[in-house]
Amino acid sequence: MINILKEVARGKRGARDLSYEEAVYTAESILGLTASPVQIGAFLIAERIKLESIEELEAFVSVCRKYAHREPLQQGLDCAGPYDGRKRSFVSTFPTAFLLSAAGLPVTLHGAASLPPKWGVTLQDIIHETGINVTQLTRREAVTAARESGVLFAAAEQWCPPLGAIRSLREDIGMRTIFNTVEKLVDYSCSPFIVFGIYHNTVFDLLSRLIIKLGYQKALIIQGVEGSEDLYIDRPTRVYTIENGLSALDIIDPESLGLDTEVPELDWTALQQITTTEAVLQGGGHMAFYNQTLLNGAARLHLAGKVNSLEEGVYTCKHLLDNGEAWSVYTRWKSALLGSKAASISPA
Repeated sequence: MINILKEVARGKRGARDLSYEEAVYTAESILGLTASPVQIGAFLIAERIKLESIEELEAFVSVCRKYAHREPLQQGLDCAGPYDGRKRSFVSTFPTAFLLSAAGLPVTLHGAASLPPKWGVTLQDIIHETGINVTQLTRREAVTAARESGVLFAAAEQWCPPLGAIRSLREDIGMRTIFNTVEKLVDYSCSPFIVFGIYHNTVFDLLSRLIIKLGYQKALIIQGVEGSEDLYIDRPTRVYTIENGLSALDIIDPESLGLDTEVPELDWTALQQITTTEAVLQGGGHMAFYNQTLLNGAARLHLAGKVNSLEEGVYTCKHLLDNGEAWSVYTRWKSALLGSKAASISPA
């Protein structure tokens, strides 16, 4: 690692990008903890200053995938949102997952306990509020629930243990590192489709080229709410669509679909998130979050070729929310996980 640090830690002007082979060696050293904590911290900070190259990101993704448990159990959509959570917005990707499954598109969600830099509410926090003890959830139980419902939740630090091993280092550093991008691309169910959230439009080109190299059949990179894969409902969202090795910039405007809605300011706790999710899945709740779920569902169905247009996607999703089919998928998924004694939270 000393020689690696000499290359990436020379400062903004002197640092160089690592070759793919060098980056693989570095990822192995970090994820295998053969490098010291000081060396790992120095590399992550130096890399943040230098900025990651495509080869470096690809190498780190490859090594993470090597050590992860990946289950090619459903040919569907991977929803790659920020593991540092959300503070100011509704996590519409959660109810959207059950809506998509009701429409015949299996979905993989993944995440962990909150991380820096945002330290927001995560999918894991939200699922915990259903009574499911995610930290005790085995891979077998998650796969069983996915077969029952079409929705897989992979607890990242159980499915890729090296990510759990470096958690304390990431918490100590307290800022974004290369792993904030890499952990979202482990692809636990080998999905042909992915929606990937970004915060800054400056990384559209970099991430599109990386996703092309990773071999997804089709992808949507979204400059979404709080850097997530969720489209805005109160304004247009910039997206990159990737297909056949090509990427194209587009705008998805909720106003053109009659869905634009003012979003209320709420105190977004995990409990508020699950309460809102369940209201939407029963065809109700605040119109902003109901419509946001419709919009995200429509865009993802269109990405996967399940509908021919966003308009058709909206009508399809509205029908599935209003007739109870999306709620039925959610209750099957939840019941399957709560049926496991180990994965259920005992009442106090």
